[in-house]
Amino acid sequence: MHVGFARPDVDELVLHLYGRSVHPELFDVYARSELRLEGFTVDLRLCDAGHVIEFRHAGGVLTEVASTGRHPLPNRKRMIDNKLHGNRDECHDFECGLRYQVSYQVEYLDPEVYLNFHEELLGDCRRAAVAFCFPPGNRFSPCPISLIRREVYPDSLLVHAFHTFPDSCAVVKTQSLFEMDAVRDGQ
Repeated sequence: MHVGFARPDVDELVLHLYGRSVHPELFDVYARSELRLEGFTVDLRLCDAGHVIEFRHAGGVLTEVASTGRHPLPNRKRMIDNKLHGNRDECHDFECGLRYQVSYQVEYLDPEVYLNFHEELLGDCRRAAVAFCFPPGNRFSPCPISLIRREVYPDSLLVHAFHTFPDSCAVVKTQSLFEMDAVRDGQ
C-alpha cells in the first residue's frame, strides 16, 4: 500500500541549534549539497519539515535544525529550541571563534500572493544550492517547496532557507550567518 507524502503543519515547526553534529540517520533527507572550502565545510540537507545545516570549522561544529517539535532530537549541546512563529533574531558567540546569527519568520499570505511567491520560488530552485519540490497534498494544490541559497565570503557563510506550506499559505524563511574568528577579532 502506497502512502503519500504529507508536509507537517507549519505551526509545529521548531528551530534548534546544536554545538555539535546531529546524526543524519535521524532525518529523512530529500536533497543535499555539500561545500568544502579551505576554512570550513557546510552540509545542507532538506527534510520533510525543514532543513539541517551542519557548519564545520577548525574550531568546532554548529548544526541548525528546522523540524517539527515532535521530531525526536537529542538534548545534549542544544543551545536554541524555539518554536518557529512570527519574527525572531538570535546571536551566539562561541569560544572557538565562531559567531552564529539567525533571523527567522513565518509569513501567512493571501492565497493569490502565496501563488505568486510559489512561482518565484520555483524559478529560484534552478539557482539554489539545494532545492526540492515535494509531492502536492492533492492534485489542485501547489507542491511544497524547500530551497537553500548560500553566499560565501572569506570569513563567513550566509545561508537563506525557504520552506512553503501550501495548506496554510505559509512561508518559513530563515537567514543564518556563520562568522569565523569573529569572537577572537572582537567584532
